[in-house]
Amino acid sequence: MTRSTEARRQSYDVVIVGGATAGLSTALGLGRSRRSVLVIDAGEPRNAPAAHMHGYLSRDGMPPAEFLALARQEVEAYGVEIIAGQVTEVTPDGAGEVDVTLAGGGAVHGRRVVIATGLVDELPAIEGLADRWGRDVLHCPYCHGYEVADRAFGVIAAQEMGAHQALLVTQWSKDVTLFLHQVEELPDEQWRQLAAAGVEVVTGEVAEVVVENDRLTGVRLADGHFFPRDVLFTATRPTARTAMLPPLTGDALKQTPFGPFPAVDEVGRSALPGVWIVGNAMGPAEMVVNAASAGYRAATQINAELVFEDLAEPSA
Repeated sequence: MTRSTEARRQSYDVVIVGGATAGLSTALGLGRSRRSVLVIDAGEPRNAPAAHMHGYLSRDGMPPAEFLALARQEVEAYGVEIIAGQVTEVTPDGAGEVDVTLAGGGAVHGRRVVIATGLVDELPAIEGLADRWGRDVLHCPYCHGYEVADRAFGVIAAQEMGAHQALLVTQWSKDVTLFLHQVEELPDEQWRQLAAAGVEVVTGEVAEVVVENDRLTGVRLADGHFFPRDVLFTATRPTARTAMLPPLTGDALKQTPFGPFPAVDEVGRSALPGVWIVGNAMGPAEMVVNAASAGYRAATQINAELVFEDLAEPSA
C-alpha cells in the first residue's frame, strides 16, 4: 500500500495520531460515519517485534504487520486519509477543537483529536535481553504463553510486580524459576504462594542472557552462576507516547503500578478539551483486541458528540 506523505486538506472532523490497532479502529468507525478523518502514522506499533499476535478472534496467530496492512486497506476504503509522519505538538484551541503540529512544520486542525500513539517498553538493563525481545523474551503470557507452554521458564522479577508474574505463568509451565535480580524483598504471602506453586527462587543479580545458535539457553548471574532456561518473562517499564500533549497534572493523570498515564473516561475522553486517548497511550495493559474495542467505542461517541454539536442552537 502506498500512503500519501502529506494531508490533502488542512482541517478534518477528526485527526488521529497513531496508525496501529487503536488508531485504525477509531478511523474505521469514523470513516463509516462519513467523517473526514486523517491518520498520522509514525510507524512504531508496540507489537512490531512479535512474529504473531494472539487473542484477537478470527485473527489469532496473524503477523502484526499483515494485520495492520489489511486494516489500512479497510479504513482507506471509507475515505480515511493515512499519512506517514511524527506529531510534535497537540494544542487545544480554546474553542473545543485542536491544532496538530507535525515534525517539519506542517500543521492540521481537527474538531477532535484522538491520541493512539501507544507506549514504549523499557526493558531491564541486562546484556542480551533486548535482542531477544518478542522472540523468547516475553512479558505477556496471554499473548504468547500458549506457544511456549511446558518449556523451562525464567521470570526476572520487577519491583512493581514482585512475584506476581512468576506465579501467573505457572498456568503455562510447571518448570518456573524466579530470578529476584534487583528485588530485595517479597511479601510473606508471595513467598507462601511461590512455595505452593513449586517455583524455584534464585537470589542475585542477572548479568546476561545467554544465547547459542540463535536460541536462548539461559541466564548468567553476576556471580557467574548459569541457569538453563528456554524462555524468559519480564515486566517492562511502559511509558506512554504522549510527549506531544500539554503537560498533564492532577486529575488529568491516573496512577498505575508502572507510573502515571493520562486519565480518560469510559469512552476515551481526556481532560484536555477535544482530545481523546485510546489504546496503550492511556494504559499499559491494553492488548490488541482491547485497543480495537476502545478505538471503535471512541469513534461512535465522537461522531455522536459532533452530530449534536452541529444541531445545537448557535450562541447569542
